[in-house]
Amino acid sequence: MCKVAVVTDSNSAITQSQAKELGITVLPMPFFVGDETYYEDINFTQEQFYEMLKGNSANISTSMPSVGSVTDTWEELLESYDQIVHIPMSSGLSGSYETAAMLSEDYDGKVQVVNNQRISVTQRQSVLDAMDLAEKGYDAVKIKEILEREKFESSIYIMVDTLYYLKKGGRITPTAAALGTLLKLKPVLQIQGEKLDAFAKARTVKQAKSIMIEAMRDDFVNRFHDPQGEHMHLQMAYTYDLAAASAFEQEVRAAFPGMEIHMDPLSLSVSCHIGPGALAVACSKKIPELIG
Repeated sequence: MCKVAVVTDSNSAITQSQAKELGITVLPMPFFVGDETYYEDINFTQEQFYEMLKGNSANISTSMPSVGSVTDTWEELLESYDQIVHIPMSSGLSGSYETAAMLSEDYDGKVQVVNNQRISVTQRQSVLDAMDLAEKGYDAVKIKEILEREKFESSIYIMVDTLYYLKKGGRITPTAAALGTLLKLKPVLQIQGEKLDAFAKARTVKQAKSIMIEAMRDDFVNRFHDPQGEHMHLQMAYTYDLAAASAFEQEVRAAFPGMEIHMDPLSLSVSCHIGPGALAVACSKKIPELIG
């Protein structure tokens, strides 16, 4: 049977220690703070990041893994594996996919880069699915085909606590940010495919949480045609405030009784653009090849 390695990046929210337990490779996303370069979950922790963000004195910017770090990782893995499935963050949110796809052309089909259109907990689920498919004997080409076939079978709703970081990163106009701040809005955004889009405006966190839960319920019924979530994975994510996330988790559990929920902090490269206090609920449809 073909030995297939699975590679992703830290936008999947899979930590380096979790990667070792799972038997996969996670490329850390680089950060630039002043003249220093840091790597997520290597020498840049969640605590350090939010301390710098809170101080507001450091100019923090993100980048994607260097060409050298990607190819070195692949070449090392190919000494022990026959093929690689590489799952970067959504091509609609970063150039990581395009760069990796271009680099893979020099590997004679041994490296398959998945244009998965996912991030955070939904990207993590794709990694787990890739591992399970490899365990079942699927080769890298077929795994890529299945993951890309299923790539839009997921959904994320996320409430941001402040528009400051979206404005700073150029994701919204200064006028829209100023108006939202003045009105104390809690925007709810969505990812159903490539990019982050506006979904709704809430006046309070309580209202935003209700909007996200109802939107997810509606997706289960009308988008995925699975009201009870029998063939769905339910997930949550947050930035910085675990207590608030845990409280929201209880509300989500009440809304979807009996379903397992996986919750992770959002990766730092996502947090950099949305700031602390964000809450998200997400889902991914189970892959038919892995049901039963």
